[in-house]
Amino acid sequence: MTTDVAGVKSIQNLLREARKKLLGSETAALDSRLLLEAASGLSQSEIIAEPGRELADEQRQTFSALIARRIAHEPVSRILGSREFYGREFKVTPAVLDPRADTECVVTLALNLLKSGQFIDVGTGSGAIAVTLCAENAALTGIASDISEAALAVAKQNAETYGIGQRLEFRHTSWLEGISQRVELIISNPPYIRDDAVLPPDVINFDPHLALFGGSDGLASYRELANQSRTCLAENAYVIVEIGHEQAQAISEIFAAHKFKCVAKAFDIAGFIRGLAFQQK
Repeated sequence: MTTDVAGVKSIQNLLREARKKLLGSETAALDSRLLLEAASGLSQSEIIAEPGRELADEQRQTFSALIARRIAHEPVSRILGSREFYGREFKVTPAVLDPRADTECVVTLALNLLKSGQFIDVGTGSGAIAVTLCAENAALTGIASDISEAALAVAKQNAETYGIGQRLEFRHTSWLEGISQRVELIISNPPYIRDDAVLPPDVINFDPHLALFGGSDGLASYRELANQSRTCLAENAYVIVEIGHEQAQAISEIFAAHKFKCVAKAFDIAGFIRGLAFQQK
């Protein structure tokens, strides 16, 4: 299939041709506009106000190349190098999981439960959770841990972007190993996909597999967190985890076996349980 839209000059025609080439994508119109903004340097309002405006050859060629990447299933966030999360733009690279909107309800749950104190964000990735918690509540400080040094470098950049670098400590470690602080919250969006799951190409080809797969049943990460968390929790502290939409019962049982009780749940926009909050019994 040809991906050339460079021969079309006006904004409205460029977008029309791009949408045709992205036919089948639920976000074809949005993706086309975002990539046109990136290729042209124009704002959304300028694109809306001047649909007949003709772009320069270089701009059209750049747009054509970006559309080709999207046709090959590369997510727009990967193409642009950033993703909006909780109203902020976060840098993303191949080293980190692309932050999803589903995770926002887990962050909201944490903000509702924890008004002050310290947290640990286990497997921080881009730092979206840790940075958002600190940016939303000035009374919070945190530790952001990850087994990937490349991911931690991205998280540090995102923290500096929003001026909260001094309130986050970054640890290169696996899970909670080597962390001795007693904190008011442990939060994590761990790998929870079964190893044998078949994923769409925009996920399997672009998200780091280390951040996706959680063992043969998808629950290995929760066993580690439930086993290690007690040594890092202050009195009446919380453990909050993001989960897959059919995992609530199994994960609750894992934590119950380690003497935790479920005290709150977060629901995503589809109505599925997306987050669970636990306290020690």
